[in-house]
Amino acid sequence: MKHFLQETDIPVDELDGLFSHAARLKQQRGRFGVDALRGQSWGLMFFKKSTRTRVSFHVGVAELGGTPLTLNSDDLQISRGETVADTARVLSRYLHGLVIRCYDHELLEEFSRAGSIPIVNALSDFLHPCQIYSDVFTLAERWSEGGDLLGSLAGRKIVFYGDTACNVANSWLLAGAHFGLEVVLCGPPGFEPGAEIQSLLKKSGGHVNFTSNPREAARGADALYTDVWVSMGKEAEETGRLQKLKPYAVTRELLDLAKPGAWFMHCLPAHPGLEVAQEVLDDPRSIIFDQAENRLHVQKAILAWIVRP
Repeated sequence: MKHFLQETDIPVDELDGLFSHAARLKQQRGRFGVDALRGQSWGLMFFKKSTRTRVSFHVGVAELGGTPLTLNSDDLQISRGETVADTARVLSRYLHGLVIRCYDHELLEEFSRAGSIPIVNALSDFLHPCQIYSDVFTLAERWSEGGDLLGSLAGRKIVFYGDTACNVANSWLLAGAHFGLEVVLCGPPGFEPGAEIQSLLKKSGGHVNFTSNPREAARGADALYTDVWVSMGKEAEETGRLQKLKPYAVTRELLDLAKPGAWFMHCLPAHPGLEVAQEVLDDPRSIIFDQAENRLHVQKAILAWIVRP
């Protein structure tokens, strides 16, 4: 049984096939690959609010022939003290798979250990692998020019600005090692990647490249990336965070320092005037909505990979 909890769960030698499948699903949407989940029911369990993740997984399961069932955590007995293990065992009797968006990454691990169905990480406070796979695919579409999607990524430089200890930054570190990308994290002192991701990264053969110099980081970059500065659960730290992270906002000046043809990316929702300038969001080099669309196609390919023998 397969799970997708982190970037390295899909073997390197299967990445090319996964991306090729995602490309076909996108090109032939409605006419190709609609039976991978036929006859299956998949739960979508959300402990956090969501727009892109919720809609893309619901539509994706349906378009693969399955039945999606949204499970808001507040409506389940797990919110009243039922154990994760018991919940996992019960849902395993009803469902064929479970997509979970949560706070504590350990909850995903516990579901995968206690249950008997595939678990997909739709976001935890530690990692956001579905987002990063979609982002990497989005870049490969542009760099491959219809050719070798995976090969087009080799050696490309991605710079992540802001809170480099967040889940998206953690996932970029793992993806860098997994896809052969150069990932540079740029943020203020005190926002460096934590010990847990550094330990996991060592097992994947990767390393942390961190700097506090925004301009130097941008030079030679193929893509600039940022995320919100105050994630769900961090609201009490808002004032201090905004002050410390202000110098790491992505501006047009910063984007102009990158390579000609470099792209700007954001996993959304964005907060113009904070982590990114509105003019950058509106710039032709911004591919934020392509990223959002590709969540659907790449997640469908991941689900198909999970259920394939």
